[in-house]
Amino acid sequence: MELDPYKYQCGYGNHHATEAIPGALPRHGTNLPQKCPYGLYAEHLNGTSFISSKDTVSNVWLYRERPAAAHRAVTPVKEAYQIQASFLPTNPDVAFTPLGHVWGPLTTEPSTDPAADLSLDTRVKKTTFVQGLHTIGGHGDATLREGLAIHQYAFNADMCQQAFANHDGEFLLVPQKGTLNIKTEMGMLRVRPGMIAVLPAGIRFSISLLRSSHRPTGTNTASFSPWEELEEARGYVLEIFGSHYTLPELGVLGANGLAHLRDFEYPVAAFDFVPSSQPLAAPWKIILKLAGRLNCYSQPYSPFNVVAWHGRYAPYRYNLSHFAHLTANSDQLDPTAYTVLTAPSKYPGVSLVDFCIFGEKWAVVKDSWRIAYYHRTMATEVLGVIKGLYLGSVRPFEEGGLRFEQAYMPHGETYEAWKRDREDPHEPGMVGKDSLGFMFHISSHFALTKWAIEDHPDIRLEQPGLWDTMRSNLMDHIDEINANLKKAGMPILDASAMQAASSTDMKNPKRSNLPTPPPTPF
Repeated sequence: MELDPYKYQCGYGNHHATEAIPGALPRHGTNLPQKCPYGLYAEHLNGTSFISSKDTVSNVWLYRERPAAAHRAVTPVKEAYQIQASFLPTNPDVAFTPLGHVWGPLTTEPSTDPAADLSLDTRVKKTTFVQGLHTIGGHGDATLREGLAIHQYAFNADMCQQAFANHDGEFLLVPQKGTLNIKTEMGMLRVRPGMIAVLPAGIRFSISLLRSSHRPTGTNTASFSPWEELEEARGYVLEIFGSHYTLPELGVLGANGLAHLRDFEYPVAAFDFVPSSQPLAAPWKIILKLAGRLNCYSQPYSPFNVVAWHGRYAPYRYNLSHFAHLTANSDQLDPTAYTVLTAPSKYPGVSLVDFCIFGEKWAVVKDSWRIAYYHRTMATEVLGVIKGLYLGSVRPFEEGGLRFEQAYMPHGETYEAWKRDREDPHEPGMVGKDSLGFMFHISSHFALTKWAIEDHPDIRLEQPGLWDTMRSNLMDHIDEINANLKKAGMPILDASAMQAASSTDMKNPKRSNLPTPPPTPF
């Protein structure tokens, strides 16, 4: 495991206070003194409205070398990006489809331009985190402050002299490959696969990739994560509009279980110090995302100049290996029993989305199903794999991929998987060893982007004829059924008619009758 050079403050939702220079915070009893220590500028950032309830209000006071307002003119970004923030039916670049999808891992693109800015591998174009962000789909609209978006990212270049601020919503980053160095206005976060990071709206950040040159001298390379490829990073982003991530209510679980408050880590204050006698070689570029469109401005100093801060509105990280999984001795727990973070919707008691994980845990259930049972739900399910194997039989995919099931669409495992699990003795044991998956459990319909449906480099639709082996088992028990019907004084079933009904195209299909995938909605 790589060494983490950064320090952290612990405790989810705490009012943290930190200073990079002793005495940089103002005296107690005031946030806005007439003269801040060391000539710093006081700046207030609100993440919630002023009249929010005490348990939901979230803001932060920053004490910085220069205020964020001191920048040059804002201009639109001309470069094309595959980012969406509106998922209304009026947007021609998104579509609602009942068709389930699987996408393979996203990778950085090969260069087709001989004059392009190339990485050390001259066949691959340099791509930063912002350039490598691609929207899979979502629901709602950022301008309505309601809904969400799901993105995949893949990048191989650091954001040098660049920062990004998302004005649309809150990012939850799920790295799958490559360790991220995230520089924020509040300090540094190092986030490797198996961790998550939450970056609240409006906070400026810059992401770089941990490379061999970043490792401390003398570090044993064998101690680094086996899933880490230092030349490329990829993963997932769950973005929410108009809401904030919070911990689920534990209810009857009491004080323990799921994600513990003390395991959430916040950065300590850190800032870029550049003496005024040493001007920057190039200005900083700040990129803003607003309504899914990118704008930018420049400034002749680093945006990461916060010497001290205090408040609740700040980025944080969480190590998913600390999650306390639940188990059951009968039936199955719903996926939301494994919720790490949730985001409330505008409807009381209904979440906008739940971030659930599936890792190593004990399975002790007897005489019930351990595989996914057949079900339909009002929620859309989007699944991903951080490490290990996804053992589903219908739409298999590997690390870095995504699987999508639209709300109310029926799904479950194949007949062959059903038969195997039906006869499995289900001895108690550890499941999910060396694997980690997740689900974005979304309480709404979900629109896919045109890019996800047509242009993603690895689109995998359900294979034709997958369900042709599914059969009725009722005839295997016809004698027992008729005996029970007769005992209850009810008419018995006509075995010959049932036999004819079971000899359908599902049992002996004709390939010419197989359904073909529906045409693209665009």
